[in-house]
Amino acid sequence: MTNKINGKVWKFGDDINTDLIIPARYLNTTKPEELAAHLMEDADTQFPKKISPGDLIVAGKNFGCGSSREHAPLAIKAAGMGAVIAKSYARIFFRNAINIGLPILESETAAEKIEPGNQVEIDFKTGTIKNLTKNETYPATVFPEFMQQLINAGGLMAWIKKERMTHE
Repeated sequence: MTNKINGKVWKFGDDINTDLIIPARYLNTTKPEELAAHLMEDADTQFPKKISPGDLIVAGKNFGCGSSREHAPLAIKAAGMGAVIAKSYARIFFRNAINIGLPILESETAAEKIEPGNQVEIDFKTGTIKNLTKNETYPATVFPEFMQQLINAGGLMAWIKKERMTHE
């Protein structure tokens, strides 16, 4: 992850659960590319074909509620989504996203004001979300430095491997 990304917005509502993010019928695989091929398909069967690398998901409150499986944030990351912006996250999804290195941001204002198709730029270091389409800026909660390091490394396991190599 870089400090800044820019992408097109795909918008979803409140209480988007993990079964909508990646339907349970695909949980027999942990291959990221297979999960990505089915991302949000129950909301929009063509969704995986419409998105481009770096695009963003913007949603309402309680994004990622439901089961505790890591498949949901993994499918989002593997599909090439640049980040998820939501009013709030289910706590287990939040932790799973950090653990696999999926950039997520909490911003009630951004979640309310950003519209589908808007072009948005995110500065992860400052927590600034710029809606380039509407020429508006919204604040987001900034992660502590350690959590930014986990995301930048590609997740918890990648961070641990990197730390081991620097101390050997």
